[in-house]
Amino acid sequence: MFAAHPAVLTTDDNQEGRPVRALDPRLQLLAAEYYDFVWRSLRRLGVSPPETDDATQQVFLILSHKLSAVREGSERSYIFSIVMRVASKARRAKATTSKREVPESDAPEPPSTAATAEASLGRAQARVMLDEILAGLSEERRVVFVLFELEELTKPEIANLLEIPVGTVSSRLRRAREDFEAAVARLHAKK
Repeated sequence: MFAAHPAVLTTDDNQEGRPVRALDPRLQLLAAEYYDFVWRSLRRLGVSPPETDDATQQVFLILSHKLSAVREGSERSYIFSIVMRVASKARRAKATTSKREVPESDAPEPPSTAATAEASLGRAQARVMLDEILAGLSEERRVVFVLFELEELTKPEIANLLEIPVGTVSSRLRRAREDFEAAVARLHAKK
């Protein structure tokens, strides 16, 4: 057994018998408060479901290393800046691997006769369409659109979070909405 140290826990569950670091209480609070926000943001910034959980963990791992640099009251903007970098890196990695892999068929599975299966399929198809539309937006417009329309932040909150003027948020949001509506119109025209 190891001597007890405030930052170190010992546990019989540890397979190697080594000390395990305790999570910083501030990190635990931030993880509890922002986990859903981080996951949703990554997802909406183009990180595919198989990679979303790993990317979320990566955000909190980076946060744990930089926790001392996070000012009280600016946690959300600091975390979101990490989210944007992790999402960008994940999209680049996905693009690189997808060039080397043979794409699978995107055809949905045959719908079940159960109404709940049809509803699930409908939601899945809507999610795919939303992902395609969001992927078509420029990074700066997508970020503002996601934060305003999906995360329901106010323009001043977004401006503070992204450290840009409120007017810039408004113009990016207006353009993102135009792009979004045009993409929806193109999808409807295909049908």
